Amino acid sequence: MPTNQLTNQPTNQLTNQLSTHLFDAGCIQFGTFTLKSGLTSPIYIDLRLLVSDPQLLRKVAQAMADVAREIPFDRIAAIPYAGLPIGTALALEMERPLIYPRQEVKQHGTRRLVEGAFSAGETVLLVDDLITRGDSKLEAIAPLEEAGLKVRDVLVLIDREQGGADDLARRGYCLHAILRLTEILDTLRGSGRITPAQHSEVMAYLGSQRVNESASQRVSESTSQRVNESASQRTN
Repeated sequence: MPTNQLTNQPTNQLTNQLSTHLFDAGCIQFGTFTLKSGLTSPIYIDLRLLVSDPQLLRKVAQAMADVAREIPFDRIAAIPYAGLPIGTALALEMERPLIYPRQEVKQHGTRRLVEGAFSAGETVLLVDDLITRGDSKLEAIAPLEEAGLKVRDVLVLIDREQGGADDLARRGYCLHAILRLTEILDTLRGSGRITPAQHSEVMAYLGSQRVNESASQRVSESTSQRVNESASQRTN
């Protein structure tokens, strides 16, 4: 059964350096932010800024390559848009071929679901910038598998620790994350880049998100069980 444990855990020194460099580059911000879901968050992570910092992007690729070398795969599959520059940097670092699933299929030309050269039956390593929940990763996996590719592992730079790893594990996929949000928060507090109050606020936010996710999961499982029992009764 897949787990979300790293096969090659980066060293504390490396994760600490990446955490502080990401903060200094503006990729990790604190305040009040409205998320796509409409909810507010005291932290915002914008890894699209990595394209403007080649040295930091290279460090990210090197850290991800250290983990990826322990994962068997034939090609890297990067998720547009934020994951594509990271996937490209990783492909260059490892000298491995890159493909990517299209977010929208063109109505002209080849109309491909997946861009790049590949053969059905190959195994791809799915790469993205971060994970909150597993929905967007599962959406990206669908066209890859439809094209005959195999997906077992997902590699991200940051795990926000809001249920994404469990979402993927329930579908049989293994998450590998270079950094976890709680680790980043501890490093930033230890280096004096954020205050203890900021650290506590975000930790409380993450805790509340986990409680909400747990409650939602219980409701979903209960509903599924009732549906299955009802169907069984009708069959009998």
